[in-house]
Amino acid sequence: MTPEVTDLRPGHRISRIIRGGWQLAGDHGGVVRDAAIADMEAFLDAGITTLDCADIYTGVEEMIGDFIADLRRRRGAAVADRVVVHTKLVPDLAHLETVGQDDVRAIVDRSLRRLRLDRLPLVQFFWWDMARGDPLAAFAVLKDLQAEGKIANLGTTNWDAADMDRFIGAGLDVASAQVQYSLLDRRAEGRLADWAARRGVRFLCHGTLAGGFLTDVWLGRPDPGFAFANRGLVKYRLIIDEFGPWALFQRLLRTLRDVADRHGVSVAAVATRWVLDRPQVAAAIVGARYARHLPDTLAVFRVALTDADWAAIDAVLAEARGPAGPVFGLESDRNGRHGRIMKFNLNTNPSDPIHAERAG
Repeated sequence: MTPEVTDLRPGHRISRIIRGGWQLAGDHGGVVRDAAIADMEAFLDAGITTLDCADIYTGVEEMIGDFIADLRRRRGAAVADRVVVHTKLVPDLAHLETVGQDDVRAIVDRSLRRLRLDRLPLVQFFWWDMARGDPLAAFAVLKDLQAEGKIANLGTTNWDAADMDRFIGAGLDVASAQVQYSLLDRRAEGRLADWAARRGVRFLCHGTLAGGFLTDVWLGRPDPGFAFANRGLVKYRLIIDEFGPWALFQRLLRTLRDVADRHGVSVAAVATRWVLDRPQVAAAIVGARYARHLPDTLAVFRVALTDADWAAIDAVLAEARGPAGPVFGLESDRNGRHGRIMKFNLNTNPSDPIHAERAG
């Protein structure tokens, strides 16, 4: 079984399943660092060549950098160069008014050092509040760094069309948009997908399994409410509330299980296949931590949904209430129930200050 691949831009080929890195940051349960690094090799050898991380995922860029360095030492540059790393640049909300050219350059240089790369394949830019500071000037610095060879391609994360149009209209090439997209959250469909097709922007989709809710684990279980230690589960439980009552969510899982039975795979594989088959979707980012998750991750590539499968799923989705509005609209309302659980200031870590690194 050969994993599917696609080209975001000429020379930028990615696997259509991207191994997510947020769950390795320690905020989603314990992480066995050495095991996680070793298991990256199993994913690479299976054809999952692309890794997603961020400057604000504590320790993850360094973990991937250690993996690439070890791979280069043991198996040579040709194997290590198969790894395609997508990172992000997310200035803190508290510092948007003062973020300048030197800060943006320092963050990029820090990511290069952490990842042990000479060039970042993709930097995905995010700005918490477009009314604060000068996001266009910050993104222009990334274009300069691209011209200098430090960045290959540029993308965005968690923006809708109006925000991305500001940058594309200024002459910046936006190759990708990372968006939350799943059977429970279809805010990226329709208008945004049509816009992306016109602009040549492809979707990299996170939240495809809704933090694990779109798996067999939750089939037939009662509503747990919001008593989770894991903030990510609270986030996706809120999305289920927007989608419809718990009973409708359970109907969706039951339908997915019926489809999965016909194909001999898991609910997760069907849910991921559904996203991969949507317009403008380049890849789905999945949070598979260890090599033991690899067989189920690869199963998506042997699923071909039939007309009957689509009809059964669409019948349930037709009853969904939401979520509605633009991508990241609910989450960007810092006074709302979605926004209140967000962490807005993760870049400037007191133990790893940008300015101190630059001065050193």
